[in-house]
Amino acid sequence: MHGLFITATDTGAGKTFVTARIARQWRREGRAFRVCKPVATGAIHGVGEDTRLLAEASGEADLQAITPYTFEEPAAPPVAARREGVSLCLTDLAEAVRRRAAEGHAVLVEGVGGLLCPLTERVTVADLAVELALPLIIVARRSLGTLNHTLLTVEAAQRRGLHIAGLVVTATTPVRGVAEETVVEELRHRLAVPILAVLPHRSNLQDDTDMQWVDWWSVCSEKGPISSRSEE
Repeated sequence: MHGLFITATDTGAGKTFVTARIARQWRREGRAFRVCKPVATGAIHGVGEDTRLLAEASGEADLQAITPYTFEEPAAPPVAARREGVSLCLTDLAEAVRRRAAEGHAVLVEGVGGLLCPLTERVTVADLAVELALPLIIVARRSLGTLNHTLLTVEAAQRRGLHIAGLVVTATTPVRGVAEETVVEELRHRLAVPILAVLPHRSNLQDDTDMQWVDWWSVCSEKGPISSRSEE
């Protein structure tokens, strides 16, 4: 498959925000791609807000194809599934993604929670990423604790042999304090993984200017990090 797997350091870091921005850019460029968030929890009447945002960004209408497994309880997937009498299977989730990649389409895959979030009774999001073997984008929320969360996520990914294409650092709230002001510099100092974009806090979710400097289509290839321009 050709595409990207977007994961994060934790829940609420901005995975959907980043995935939607890449989708809008690829759409403007006329790329052949589809989006997929194979499982979502906290979905009201079978549709989650993340799925709606991905559908709007990619110009697709089939919400069920984007997210085939949805559960109402806002909990980890195996917990939410169990409460509805469903048992999730890694093979089924991976196959749902592969169907989206049919006919030569690239696929943008958004995980759920962080990289080690439980996905089924036995496996995590990381296991799905290994199964799909797509380049990994890690979204890190710019906050107190970001260094620890990001270093742990990168280490977990590397131990599993995942190819980390790069990091995207997001400010989900206004930057305050020394820890948040210096975290990007510290990440660059401590990691060999490239930081592809640093996104400031803003209310306009449609403003994609801070990610347009990255050639996301080229990031799909496994030829190494792609140069980017990002403003802190």
